[in-house]
Amino acid sequence: MNIKQAKTQIQNAMTAYFTKDPFGNYVIPIEQQRPVFLMGPPGIGKTAIMEQIAAELGVGLVSYSMTHHTRQSALGLPFIVRKTYGGKEYDVSEYTMSEIIASVYDLMEDAGVKEGILFLDEINCVSETLAPSMLQFLQYKIFGRHKVPDGWIVVTAGNPPEYNNSVREFDIVTWDRLKRVDVEPDFDAWKEYAYSRSTHPAVMTYLEIKKSDFYQVETTVDGKRFVTARGWSDLSDMMRLYEQHGLKIDENLVGQYLQNRKIAKDFAIYYDLFNKYRSDYQVDKILSGKVEESIKDRARKAKFDERLSLLGLLLDGVTEFLRSVCAVEAAQMQLLEALRAVRTELAKPGAEASKLLEKQIKSQRAALTAGRRASSMSREDQLTLESVCAVLEEERAMLVKERPEDGKAAFALLKKDFDQRIAGLRKSAGDAGKKLSNLFRFCGEVFPDGQELLIMVTELTLNPHCARFIGRYGCKEYYERNKELLFYERQQEIIRKMEDIDWDLDEV
Repeated sequence: MNIKQAKTQIQNAMTAYFTKDPFGNYVIPIEQQRPVFLMGPPGIGKTAIMEQIAAELGVGLVSYSMTHHTRQSALGLPFIVRKTYGGKEYDVSEYTMSEIIASVYDLMEDAGVKEGILFLDEINCVSETLAPSMLQFLQYKIFGRHKVPDGWIVVTAGNPPEYNNSVREFDIVTWDRLKRVDVEPDFDAWKEYAYSRSTHPAVMTYLEIKKSDFYQVETTVDGKRFVTARGWSDLSDMMRLYEQHGLKIDENLVGQYLQNRKIAKDFAIYYDLFNKYRSDYQVDKILSGKVEESIKDRARKAKFDERLSLLGLLLDGVTEFLRSVCAVEAAQMQLLEALRAVRTELAKPGAEASKLLEKQIKSQRAALTAGRRASSMSREDQLTLESVCAVLEEERAMLVKERPEDGKAAFALLKKDFDQRIAGLRKSAGDAGKKLSNLFRFCGEVFPDGQELLIMVTELTLNPHCARFIGRYGCKEYYERNKELLFYERQQEIIRKMEDIDWDLDEV
């Protein structure tokens, strides 16, 4: 199965394992909860999906690579205690708590999480001295004398023997106690994850053209040559930063992430061509609706791979605006709840608005710290809370400066500031919506009968930022081009009835 299907399998297992009876006991006893074993080649996203699952379920995550552990660090250090048996005293060896188990308890204490995932990578590559204890752990969830806390699910991962010479074969007794999930590289499944990470459009369009270059591992006379999903993701992140700082992206950089000379060279050449398209086609003018006829003519005459690159540039350009609107809206919704809580507290005698804002800031920062520590909060949600804290700081400074005479006057200032922010959000959403419409207008004029429009609608649907914006603010051209128009109309009706946001701070 692909990595997306594997993620669903693990999420379903977590949901089942976390299910409790009316008396608070786990329906599947801890000792019968089979550890999940993700078996798949390196660099396809096994660790990444564990981070996503923990954030989506709101549970803690402790990760370890077992290749870095010795028997002592996994089991704990031995010490001698005196015990009495049959009236006689004996020296007995016991062990301190395992570093791994201790990390779980530390996270529970620091972040306040009671349930979580213990993820052990490279589980089938442990050292020879640790192997027997590792098998015991997989069967009984115990390292030495210390057990994984109740409420913590064990998920493990490993590579098939053809990718790692250190792999140890498990016996049938061990396999029969594991929930095995085999994963294979799949570009289409990875693409959804790539969109959520705002992967560089040059990477996306190159792989659309050359899907066979997405994942390759081969042995040559010069050693291993490989390209993995992790390599493409990390290269994309570095490319964004290089472009931000005006640094040159060449084959030397690409080869540091794509360790296959031919693929690295091909992509470096493509990136130069991609940059030429970026300059020639003037994406900003297309999205603003002021594109010149000469650019339209060139696009009409372009070969398919050039058209695909152009679509990647256009989609990346419009996504930047749609993503920004969604991020601001998410922060405004969180801010709305914080300010409503302040309004409620202001009704109490002696309440001071600035101190209440400070209390909210501390509360939001505490939630942010706990979420980061436990890995139970996505990067996107972390950025939302950081934005909320920044706005609350600005509003607290405003109150200190204005010195309102009472709580009512203080809240009036807060409401005025909030209303201005909402007005700015609506304007930004309107501007972004126009750019999206201009994108459809351009493609409709240039590619009226081609498959480019179908590709564009599909990519907009797959991209979570674009889909969220369209679901919230709509896009007439998108619905007109989408063959499943009726489905989206029903979806919009449900959204309007059940999720319409009330931005009025006077309503608590």
